[in-house]
Amino acid sequence: MPRELSPLEINDFRERACDVALQIFSEKGVQGLTMREVAARLGVSSMTPYRYFKDKDALLTAVRTRAFTDFAKAMEEAAKKGGGAGAQSAAAGKAYEAFAFMHAAAYQLMFTITQKDAEAKDPRLQMAIEHARATMSYHVAQLVKEGVFEGDPELIGYVYWAAIHGLVMLELSGKFTHRYDFKKVRNETFRALTQGFLKRPHASFRQRVVTGSPR
Repeated sequence: MPRELSPLEINDFRERACDVALQIFSEKGVQGLTMREVAARLGVSSMTPYRYFKDKDALLTAVRTRAFTDFAKAMEEAAKKGGGAGAQSAAAGKAYEAFAFMHAAAYQLMFTITQKDAEAKDPRLQMAIEHARATMSYHVAQLVKEGVFEGDPELIGYVYWAAIHGLVMLELSGKFTHRYDFKKVRNETFRALTQGFLKRPHASFRQRVVTGSPR
């Protein structure tokens, strides 16, 4: 009979399994990710991962939960260094891009995998996704409150989210050109969006938007 594991041992194995799963996903995609492969890379028996995760879907849920949590934390930490809502928004936008490009596999796993049951039933994954969503819309709400933007903050947040996500995915898939690279298209996208949402002219804010997306 397997000995009883301590909470620290359980957490340590789960973290290492998540790291390995993310590595396999980056190399082989979700179809190539198997519990047997995870076990092999961890140097344990093929059944050991099932002591910590019910199945592959549960493992994916754990990886995505961690990724969404780290994603939201990165944006929050960056925004704390800013001044007003505009500066915080730009800082959060830069942190979004940095996370996506530094942790490309985690980012793609967050948004390209569909787990309807897990997202509906797993409270930790639900909370992590909502945390990330709230972090992205918080700064828009502040900009509306300050009279810089006008409109529904949550809707505006989704618009910016859709824009930056599309830009990031195009960059990750190598679809930009030398003439129209990620930075140039991103700046023009945010310039146009910001112009549409501004309540009145804010030259200083419009200048900042080219260095990060307000959300």
